[in-house]
Amino acid sequence: MEFNHTSVLLEETVNGLNIKPDGIYVDGTLGGGGHAYEVCKQLSQMGRFIGIDQDEAAIEAAGSRLRDFGEKVTIVRSNYCDMKSRLRELGIDKVDGIVLDLGVSSYQLDTAERGFSYRADAPLDMRMDRRQPVTAKDIVNGYSEKDLFRIIRDYGEDRFAKNIAKHICLAREKGPIETTGELAEIISHAIPMKIQKTSGHPAKRTFQAIRIELNHELDVLRDTLDEMIDLLNPGGRICIITFHSLEDRIVKSNFKKNEDPCTCPSDFPVCVCGKKSKGKVITRKPILPGEEELSVNSRSKSAKLRIFERR
Repeated sequence: MEFNHTSVLLEETVNGLNIKPDGIYVDGTLGGGGHAYEVCKQLSQMGRFIGIDQDEAAIEAAGSRLRDFGEKVTIVRSNYCDMKSRLRELGIDKVDGIVLDLGVSSYQLDTAERGFSYRADAPLDMRMDRRQPVTAKDIVNGYSEKDLFRIIRDYGEDRFAKNIAKHICLAREKGPIETTGELAEIISHAIPMKIQKTSGHPAKRTFQAIRIELNHELDVLRDTLDEMIDLLNPGGRICIITFHSLEDRIVKSNFKKNEDPCTCPSDFPVCVCGKKSKGKVITRKPILPGEEELSVNSRSKSAKLRIFERR
């Protein structure tokens, strides 16, 4: 299947980077290269672009799409959590902008055998990096009922998490759960029909939770944000697109902390903690897709863009 992914909030993100033609820019979730292409169009021959992605199909698609930009583009197969070390290997200590387009791509959802979608019956996979040995099948069949409940509750924010975990454990007693179709069917039996009629597909939240757990998505984001902000040159910006409240909460909180890290009590006349601001939040409220984008790309409806500028 051809790699096909419509970049969300494309114009808003590229404009938000405030691109310098001679600057160095990094996309930590390169995907098919949609954002990358628009960034590279604005770079001079002195500019440089580094694209990072852990998905082999994305690397191949982006490489083809960005081929005309020649040596100004470098593509690396890695997780963005290793951005700092990968940049150092390329002789880069600081950059002028970073983009993260989080979540799962249209290609990954639409390629049934990747196991991300609850709408097709395929092996339980969900790996963003297919080099890793653990798959969604291992989580579904190997986690305790308590741990399944925890991830479905915390990462899926599903109020029926306890019942879903119970149904999964009962089902796997008869034999391992092998496919997305099997899992989706089990989940549907754990949620009251009257709820299903008004709340979308019953498996949506559980599939999200398993995917996040398997790929350590929130841990990577939480643990890497400070480091990415430190990579920015003065005036450099980081633009992050999130697709659910868990990601957005982490980004919002981190940006706020880096803008105002002071831990002194509010009644102190002057700061004595010594913590200095790293920059400013550009987006007091997240940027959302407009009506035109929503009309052509339904997957953009939950997208939020937040931007931070380095001091």
